Amino acid sequence: MKGLASFKKQNIDMTHGNIYQQLSLFAVPLFMGNLFQQFYNLVDTWVVGNFSTNAAFAAVGSVTSIVNMLLNAFIALSNGAGVVISQYYGARKLQNLKQTVHTAMMMSLLVGILFTFIGLWAAPLMLKIANMPPSVAPEALTYLNIYFSGMLAMVFYNIGASVLRAIGDSTKPFYFLVVSALINIVLDLIFVIHLDMGVAGVAWATVISQAVSAVLVIVVLFKTSTCVRLQFTALRIHKNELTKILIVGIPSAIQMAVTAFSNVFVQSYINHFGEDLTAAWAAYAKIDHLLFLPMQALAYAVSTFVGQNLGNNNVERAKKGTSAAIKLALLVTAILLIPIVIFAPHIVAIFNDKPEVVYHGTRFLRYISPFYMVCVINQVLAMSLRGSGNSKAPMIIMLSSFVVFRQVYLFITANFISNTILPIAMGYPAGWIVASVITLVYYKKTDLASKRLVE
Repeated sequence: MKGLASFKKQNIDMTHGNIYQQLSLFAVPLFMGNLFQQFYNLVDTWVVGNFSTNAAFAAVGSVTSIVNMLLNAFIALSNGAGVVISQYYGARKLQNLKQTVHTAMMMSLLVGILFTFIGLWAAPLMLKIANMPPSVAPEALTYLNIYFSGMLAMVFYNIGASVLRAIGDSTKPFYFLVVSALINIVLDLIFVIHLDMGVAGVAWATVISQAVSAVLVIVVLFKTSTCVRLQFTALRIHKNELTKILIVGIPSAIQMAVTAFSNVFVQSYINHFGEDLTAAWAAYAKIDHLLFLPMQALAYAVSTFVGQNLGNNNVERAKKGTSAAIKLALLVTAILLIPIVIFAPHIVAIFNDKPEVVYHGTRFLRYISPFYMVCVINQVLAMSLRGSGNSKAPMIIMLSSFVVFRQVYLFITANFISNTILPIAMGYPAGWIVASVITLVYYKKTDLASKRLVE
């Protein structure tokens, strides 16, 4: 077990020790890394909002749901690999862990190539489905074509980061995101302000900075002396490990992709109200991503925590970790909400100071953001279930809530109740409430260890 001994020195073994401390030690670098990632996304929006056209600003902000269709689907697949690795780590099965790592990398290469072609082919169609305003559509298509051309970089960073996080190392991915964020900011300023490249400049800045983070994480995996070290000669797909990855990853990927596709239709409802409201929603969406960060960081932390402890056959500790993650996520989210609600107009104006945009963006923030406290429940519990190997139940619950229920709500609201922007925007919190209630009931009635992948 020499490899494991050296492994532990660099990573967090969550199978023993203080639960709150371990979740915090893991989640803080993850939160900070995602914060830096969102920060440079905010810089993208700020730069085009202040140094380019209103159409360019709306384009960058309104394509998020389209981008997320493929990106989030792959993140779900990489999380599936992370669950398998974390359970093998908890069970101390290092040979299986190595095989899973190499299988995941090969899978990523193939999926990355496939997603690149799908993204480039589907981009024009998605813009039509989203009912993108004519003044925004050309800029949005430019952004998407460049973004999807760099899909392999996004794929390799995310799989590499998942491998490291699965065994408790969330620090190195944080460092890589900091480097990526700084590069992105510098390139934004050069491409958009000095070279006047507009949306294309923002897109190229994103792709190049992501490529740097991908190279960094791959280099670390090839050079590390631990048991997750990559070797060219060992890169192959192991059927048994791939099957386990897909058991967890595919339901999550389907849920993420279908939800994102559904959000394209939600975006079409927003776009129906014109360029100013599209821009206001784009500004709100940037703050939305920030509010999600604490609960997402703790949700990913609890996935690794549950995976390691179920691999070690410690079900009770896995449940305690889930409860602790919910409490921590509620606390941090509540603290973040206070300044965002109070200073909402000033925050929106940072991205776009047009009065109509500020007015509607402020309304979105103040009406929707309090419901993030409810969203904590479904996010953390869903990742706890996935960490146990149970990915189908969260998929069914979230598709029912975020897609079926939300689309029915939007159709009824737009056609029979009020064809105004705010009731339609409230479709998001309505879906969160439904998902949280159903997930909580399911979690309390299920055996967390029933879908464990590693015996």
